[in-house]
Amino acid sequence: MERDEILSKIRERIVAFAASRLSREVAEDLAQEVLLILHEKYSDVTDLTELLPLSFQVLRFKMLDFHRKSLRRGEYNQVPIEDLPLQDRGDDPETDIARKQMVERLIEAMNKLTPRCRDLFRWKLQGKTFVEIQSLMGQSSINTIYTWDFRCRKQLLDLLGGTWENR
Repeated sequence: MERDEILSKIRERIVAFAASRLSREVAEDLAQEVLLILHEKYSDVTDLTELLPLSFQVLRFKMLDFHRKSLRRGEYNQVPIEDLPLQDRGDDPETDIARKQMVERLIEAMNKLTPRCRDLFRWKLQGKTFVEIQSLMGQSSINTIYTWDFRCRKQLLDLLGGTWENR
């Protein structure tokens, strides 16, 4: 028999042996690796009685290596994503009510603020910088905007009863 024919038959046996212990895809990959090693390192071995045991020895080493890598990567105990329960992202009713009450308190307090403070908060919530707010308010000093911001936040906190939390 010629070497290519022998390697073809050995490949079939290697795939069958590896597939009995691993998945078919992994068995195919390992068979390719074994044949590559036989071709590169053991091209002088041509006799079937020597080639068959050698190929299975290389395959065992490759399978051990595969198991070691899988264990190291944590692939043995993985649960398919479809089997995992979906986590409820919704808040509990108590948190929903607390948030609604806080929003109501904020809206009520904001309505009591001066128009300048309401504008300042609106622009800050829109993501405008203090320099942009300075030009929108027509002020020459940025420190004036910082002072107004501090006073407006203090005024809002006072209107909320001195605390940001619900009581």
